[in-house]
Amino acid sequence: MGLRRHIPNTITCCNLLSGCFSILFSFSGMPVAAAIMIFAAGLFDFLDGFTARLLDAHSPIGGDLDSLSDVVSFGVAPGFIMYHLMCEGMGDHLLWPLGKVSLFACFAFLLPVFSAVRLAKFNVDTRQTTSFIGLPTPPMAIFMASLPLAFWQLGVLGQPVLNPYLCLGVVLLFSVMMVCNRPFFSFKMKKATWKGNEVKWVFLIIAVLGLAIFQLVALPFILLSYILMSVLFYR
Repeated sequence: MGLRRHIPNTITCCNLLSGCFSILFSFSGMPVAAAIMIFAAGLFDFLDGFTARLLDAHSPIGGDLDSLSDVVSFGVAPGFIMYHLMCEGMGDHLLWPLGKVSLFACFAFLLPVFSAVRLAKFNVDTRQTTSFIGLPTPPMAIFMASLPLAFWQLGVLGQPVLNPYLCLGVVLLFSVMMVCNRPFFSFKMKKATWKGNEVKWVFLIIAVLGLAIFQLVALPFILLSYILMSVLFYR
């Protein structure tokens, strides 16, 4: 058991490392690479829990390490991606500039703040076993990461595509959704049957068809469909 119990925590650290690389790539003006590293972090975030259950290798620090890693990978890293997109949306001028830093675009860092609050609430909330209360941080992060990937496929990455005020609205909306009391569905299924899992199966069908037809451009809309289906159809 000695070495085996460290495997899930090692995978969690790979999640954290992916988030660090995402931030580094954002600093270096490489938003596509930054986005890819958030997807890599999401993969490691899935694998650490899966491996812990598979090996029955739970540790006292596992939950806290996972939350700390998620703050970086699914809070700080997407905050930097949104900061980059907001600066691009301002074109050649920055609103309320301070040197090379846009104070207006710094509103993007509400995302890591509310992500930390969301994760702290999750750690002490015993209700979130089969579903979520509030939008989980990984879907928020993946939505932010999907934007530069979609723009890259459309050939408009680096151009002032998004209005900075629209970006601010997106930041505020996602921040509120992370800490609200609205239930969001998870993909945990006691049985892989249609009955009782209709919303989950419909979403998976939409996601597969969207990716097959529209590829990377579909990613933001898939995440939005997850939010809309949770709000409209999931109780």
